[in-house]
Amino acid sequence: MTEPFDASRVAADLQRRVGVRADRDVTLARHTTMRVGGPADLLVTVHNAFELRAALRFARSRGIPHLVLGRGSDVVVADAGVRGLVILDRADGLEVAGERIVAEAGVQMARIATRAQEAGLTGLEFALAIPGSIGGAVWANAGAHDGEIAAILEWADVVRADGTEVRLPASELAFGYRDSRLKHAPPGTPPEVAVTAAFGLAADDPAAIRARLEEIKAWRRAHQPLGIPSAGSVFRNPAGDSAGRLIDAAGLKGRRIGGAVVSERHANWILNDRKGTATDVRMLADLVATTVHDLFDVDLEAEVEFIGDWPVPWVAEGADA
Repeated sequence: MTEPFDASRVAADLQRRVGVRADRDVTLARHTTMRVGGPADLLVTVHNAFELRAALRFARSRGIPHLVLGRGSDVVVADAGVRGLVILDRADGLEVAGERIVAEAGVQMARIATRAQEAGLTGLEFALAIPGSIGGAVWANAGAHDGEIAAILEWADVVRADGTEVRLPASELAFGYRDSRLKHAPPGTPPEVAVTAAFGLAADDPAAIRARLEEIKAWRRAHQPLGIPSAGSVFRNPAGDSAGRLIDAAGLKGRRIGGAVVSERHANWILNDRKGTATDVRMLADLVATTVHDLFDVDLEAEVEFIGDWPVPWVAEGADA
């Protein structure tokens, strides 16, 4: 496929104007928790909010197609990879100020949960169960164990489509179940990106917080297939029900396509246990959704994002059209 831009020139401009190095044709599989995905035309790693802002403004001012990738925990990157510029977000600044924690978008959720415990602040315990980073968690209104981002976020600094930045209170982020306004850019418009977020917490005994964190760790060990490449929960829970329950009831635990398999431990997880491909994962997700619909007349909506250069419309090679 012909590159949509001059990657060598863009890389040189990024080095000169933003001060960050960009590499060509970097395989993205190692930057996702599912461990699948082809190459990025150009990949740049940013290490603080300043570099993230600068890279976003650079790409948007020049009309360069671009994607921000955090810890890759809720995505499946196409085998063909991603065209344009991928910005790998490793901005990891974090500050505790009274009962507020301000964190840059690349901070891992498990790290902020631990830091809050050390500071004697409660409200972020659920973050321990989320393998992603702050930027993605705000984008998706991530949640677990009866907690979610919307309940504790005070504000987020957001880079808008035109590259300008605004501080938005939580009330203006249109949070819903695993949803926010950051997910809904108008067609042809770059999405808004959170670069920094502030969380309002409450003081509590660090020992009590630590005990709750240990309970979450124990629950995860008992109920989730940890240690095997996956993207976490594949589908959102339909209203009044559980995606995992429906998939289990459909007899799909252990169902396999290529290197991808529906987990025997948690039916709403697809595992890449045999060095599968992104196509294996997506075909299996399609099979699960179709089977649940046919058996129970319930439409499962994907929670993971299938990103990159997928066929449009999506039809896997060798699959029935």
